[in-house]
Amino acid sequence: MADGPTIVIKKVKKVSGGGHHGGAWKVAYADFVTAMMAFFLLMWLVNATSPEQKQGIADYFAPAAVSMNTSGAGGLMGGNSFNTDGVRDSGKSSIVQTNAQQTPRSQTKGDTNQDGKGSSDRNAADDALQKAQAAKEKAEFERVAQSLRQAMNEMPELTELSKHLIIDQTPEGMRIQIVDQEGRSMFPPGKAEPYDRTKQLFRQVAKVLTKLPNRVTISGHTDASVFRRPDGYSNWELSADRANATRRLFNEGGLDLDRIYQVAGKAGSEPLFPDDPYMSANRRISIIVLREAPVMPSDHQL
Repeated sequence: MADGPTIVIKKVKKVSGGGHHGGAWKVAYADFVTAMMAFFLLMWLVNATSPEQKQGIADYFAPAAVSMNTSGAGGLMGGNSFNTDGVRDSGKSSIVQTNAQQTPRSQTKGDTNQDGKGSSDRNAADDALQKAQAAKEKAEFERVAQSLRQAMNEMPELTELSKHLIIDQTPEGMRIQIVDQEGRSMFPPGKAEPYDRTKQLFRQVAKVLTKLPNRVTISGHTDASVFRRPDGYSNWELSADRANATRRLFNEGGLDLDRIYQVAGKAGSEPLFPDDPYMSANRRISIIVLREAPVMPSDHQL
């Protein structure tokens, strides 16, 4: 027996097909994942589509829709054919037409809702504009009233006359009333020209009114006492002349004439104290700073 190295021959048997399990599980897993994706996609479509779109999808998969051709042999073996437009058809033209007819309805509904929303937005914007204008106007009126009272306090010769001043707000605007007090009238009896101290008060009121752009009305009032001259001159003419004299003094105080909207004499028809129409405080000059409508921008739409 020779003393050389021992030679060992090893045979390796190759097994094809992936061993014991092979690769079939990968195909099954891929089919499972595909089926799950299709399932979740279907669930998403159910929740994301409108009833009209769902109906369109149902019509697409309905077997009856396949054979609804406008030409051809029809039936199960009808095959493809040319429709009325001359285009080769595979039986789905009815679905396309149905969806095309349904789409404008949904769009029209959306447009209607959009128009309604736009109208609501415009109304809300108008309301906000009006509220802002009212707040601004109220602040300006309060500022003018405060300025007028401050002017009365700063001028010693007008401090006593501040008792004649009544400032309030009416639906028409801010009302400034300069009233007579017992034993201290603004006008001589039966005369249209006021006393000098009253003239100074009227001019001071005019200076404060120039700070506002609003127009004003001026009304003269008397008490219920009967006043009539032989020539027929009565409380009506007297109250109108006093209002007109106030207008001239306002103009001297710096108020432009185009700011005067109305000058009227009302005699004793609107007493300040209806329960006592003969009371001296019913003799007064009433000035109303009118509430003006806000000026809309040129591109504003009603």
